[in-house]
Amino acid sequence: MTAPSTFGLSTEARNLHWLLSNLVEEVPGVHSVTVVSSDGLMLLSSDPGHLATQATGRQDGPKGSSADLATIVSGIGSLTAGAAKLMDGGGVKQTMVAMDEGSVFVMSISDGSLLGVHATPDCDMGVIAYHMALFVGRAGHVLTPELRSELRKSMESAQ
Repeated sequence: MTAPSTFGLSTEARNLHWLLSNLVEEVPGVHSVTVVSSDGLMLLSSDPGHLATQATGRQDGPKGSSADLATIVSGIGSLTAGAAKLMDGGGVKQTMVAMDEGSVFVMSISDGSLLGVHATPDCDMGVIAYHMALFVGRAGHVLTPELRSELRKSMESAQ
């Protein structure tokens, strides 16, 4: 995982980095994972495609970087929230986009924050959704405004 260093971060921030790392490393078919705040800013990212691109010249994730996945997740979240509002459907819990060459999953965490996963086209969607729900269950209660601010600052300093 090429996330920013966890040195100097709070225990809660280190735990979220660990949870994100586990999601990428232990769930088959996952290319990359990001957590986006309600205002569309990336809070956490796995960005495994960045190192793979440097080593092999091949890119498995969205073009560019983890910031592109964060942009996609934010856009999907905004679009589906707007659709749900127009349809009086309540809050959006999860969105899945299946494509010929991959899948994107977006799940609400808390206060408008979103968890996004980019996966292979042959991934087990149920397994990914299950692990995303575990992440949300573990991360949602600790993703306070203070922790979001700390994560934003750590992402900014890593860039």
